[in-house]
Amino acid sequence: MEVVIRPDADDAGRTVAGIVEQSLADGVTTLGLATGSSLLRVYRDLARRHRHEGLSFSGVEAFLLDDYIGLPALSPQTLAQVIRRELTDHIDLDPARLHLPCGTAPDPAAEARRFEQYLAEAGPVGLQLLGIGVNGHLGANEPGSSLGSRTRLKTLSEDTRRDHARFFGGIDGVPRHVITQGLATIGEADHLVLIATGPHKARAVAAAVEGPLTAACPASILQLHPHATVVVDELAAAQLQQQAYYRCIARHKPVGQRY
Repeated sequence: MEVVIRPDADDAGRTVAGIVEQSLADGVTTLGLATGSSLLRVYRDLARRHRHEGLSFSGVEAFLLDDYIGLPALSPQTLAQVIRRELTDHIDLDPARLHLPCGTAPDPAAEARRFEQYLAEAGPVGLQLLGIGVNGHLGANEPGSSLGSRTRLKTLSEDTRRDHARFFGGIDGVPRHVITQGLATIGEADHLVLIATGPHKARAVAAAVEGPLTAACPASILQLHPHATVVVDELAAAQLQQQAYYRCIARHKPVGQRY
């Protein structure tokens, strides 16, 4: 795992956008997308690179990490609508190549199995973008999720529902259930790139990067992955004990070595 500390949230977002651009240049054609406040800066910079620098997504297949169950398909709070609004409507990704679990499916459990099978057939994902919850969740894999889990239904914790309440006018409007890729499913991507910004993410980042590998912090599965990059701003890095080493790595990367 490589930990990259940037001065502020904007710089962290640009760094992750640069990793995406380099991956596409290297031939990656499958992207895993997630939602979350830290990723907004990434998506805005990718849209800017598309508009002003010619970055193209025309040959890319994209897969959304999760979505709520039970919201109307066109509800602005569905994660499918969020990713369209924040990213895919602003780039040249073919809408037919954005794949996501359907939160309005009559049988959500069957829909989760369908999406898992589709990922297995179309994958592996070349680059998976990730955020992290304040409780260490990854996707909608809340603390206690099996490290070997696959795409399935999950119940959101009250902490997560409170965190999402600002998008729903209060906690009562936040769905309780989601379809999410499992931790083992996420781990099959070739490259995991997690971004976290702000002081409220510092504890979760430290637990994921330097704590024990445990279901109590689902994001700690990054420690098992052969190619994981964690990009944080100074505030989110505040509780990391090995900051000096991470900065040393950044200063002395071998020539030509990428994230």
